[in-house]
Order: sequence, then structure tokens, then C-alpha cells
Amino acid sequence: MSKTKLTSAKSELPRMLFYICIVIFSLKLSILTVINLHWEEHISYPRGSILFVLGLFFFTHLYFAINAAFTGTNCGRKIVKSFNLNNSDILEISNKQVSAVQAIFCCVTGATCSLYSCRRNILRTSHYISEAYAWFGAAYFFYDIWSMYRVHRAKVESKAYVKENGNIRKREENLPEKIVGYLRTNGVIVGHHLFVGIFAFLVITHLRGGFGDCFFGFVYLMEASTPFVSIRGILSKIGMKDSSLYVYNGIIMLVTFFLCRVAMFPYVLYAYGQVIGLDFISTILSLPRGCQISIAILLLPQVYWFWLMLKGATKIVTNSGKKISQKEGLESELKNQEKIQ
Repeated sequence: MSKTKLTSAKSELPRMLFYICIVIFSLKLSILTVINLHWEEHISYPRGSILFVLGLFFFTHLYFAINAAFTGTNCGRKIVKSFNLNNSDILEISNKQVSAVQAIFCCVTGATCSLYSCRRNILRTSHYISEAYAWFGAAYFFYDIWSMYRVHRAKVESKAYVKENGNIRKREENLPEKIVGYLRTNGVIVGHHLFVGIFAFLVITHLRGGFGDCFFGFVYLMEASTPFVSIRGILSKIGMKDSSLYVYNGIIMLVTFFLCRVAMFPYVLYAYGQVIGLDFISTILSLPRGCQISIAILLLPQVYWFWLMLKGATKIVTNSGKKISQKEGLESELKNQEKIQ
């Protein structure tokens, strides 16, 4: 390793430790902010604002810490070298790891809400963790828009070279062009993040109309598939698409994604209908128009992403079948040649 790279790596280690300290401090302070609340107490604006800021600190510095770990530790440098990772790969893997952490937090929140509220008054009982994490977790969706932009720009800049008068130079883009290019490739997920980070946050904290957390807990549990989505992306980046781990993880991802992000909506509507004494269709029609539109906005991207996943899984299975057939054909041909000889 060159002297310059060694100096850079040494400077990354204390930076990584600093980021980790901020991550731990912001998480601990968030817990202390709500730990003394009564189970069914609501989150005030000042307390919620503190949680939102702490969420921004937590997710952003967790991302920075993971980035620094790749260049500031021996293990990280070995991973980068072994899998030939470039800057955009490191940024994307860091992004996916933070997403997995956020998903785990969501699942803990969802499970707590449902276990507490569904056993009491299914329509009215709340748990403070629902509103608390709505404030803290809303920060993630705004952080992630920025994080995905960094990944996008790293990918573009690694290829943004043009040939002019026999010379190769970097193609210059102004900020509006960069943003348009980012939205062109990530428009659906950015729209989803803005909707969840703004509207869904407002529904949970202010616009729920007195509804309890039993059904909102299921909404949080939608994130149960995200760790497997992140693992799939990471395995793809490190060249393990042909591994059995990739296949098994893909199967789990498909099942959890379908159950928690697609089938969950009709199940919750059915359960709600049972409580209010209506059949499935009547339950949907009884919902306020805004609620119907919100469910459609949340559900349609999930169906679209599930279709893409299913399409990708079918392609992997088909390709695997072809490879097995080719292998069996080659083995058969070799055996025939041995018999002839």
C-alpha cells in the first residue's frame, strides 16, 4: 500500500469511531426522550422534533460510519480488494445496510404496536412507540433520498467521460441536470419516500382520527422484507448471483415481500371489516376517499416491485435450469467419449 493510501486509511479510522459515537449517542438520547412516557401517551411537537433531528443524525452518521469502515479498517480494505469494489459499490452497500437497520427498527415498532394494541381495544388503543418512531423514522426517508442521490452520482461520474477533439474529458453537468437524471432513474422510489416521509407520517401522528395502533403496527411490519432486499443487492455487488445463498435469500425475500407488502393490505382490510361488521368490499367502500387513495398509492408500487422481483426470480431459475442441462449434457457427452475410447 502506498504512503498516501496508508495515511488516508489511518485518518478514516478515527473518523469512523467519531461517527459511531454520534450513532450511539443519538440512539441513546432518542430512547431517553421517550422512556418515561406512559404506554398510551402521545408525542408532543417539541419531543417529536427532537426525535426527528436525532433520526437524521443517527441514519446519516451510520451511513458515514459504514463507508469509513471499508477504508479505515483492515477487514474493510480486504473486502474492497477481494470483491474489487469501486466507490459507487461501497456507497450502495452502505446504503443497503442502513436500510436493513431501519427495517429492523420498523419491525420492532410494528410488533410492539400490534402485540400491545390488538389485545386491547383493537380500534382505539395506542402505544407511544408508534408516534415516537414515526418522528424518528421519518428522518430516514429524507436521508435515504440524499443517500441514493450520492450512489447515483457516483455511478454516473464513473462513466461521465466524453471524447472531444481526440481528448477524453469529464462531462460537466449543472445541478438541475443532475437532479433530473437522478429522478429519471429513481422517480418511483423517491415518490414513495416523499409520500411515506410526509403523508404517512402525518397520518400516524395527527390524521388518524382517533384510531389505535393495531392496524398501524401491520404497516410498520411492511419493512420485514427489506433486510432480504438489501442482502440481495449486496450479494449482487460482490458477484454472488450464482450462489445458493443468493437463491435462498431470494426465495425468503419474495415470500416476505408478498406477505408483508402485498397480502398485508387485503388482510388488514378484512380484519377491520370483521371488527365493524362489514364484508370485504363494503369495508373498502366505507373508507374515506382519502384513505382509499392512500392505500392505492402505497399498494401499487409494492405490486410493481413484486412483479419485478418475480420476473427476476423466474429468470434466475430459468438460467439455472439451462446451466444444469448444459452440465448434464456435457457430462453425458464425456461419458460417451470414454465408452468409445
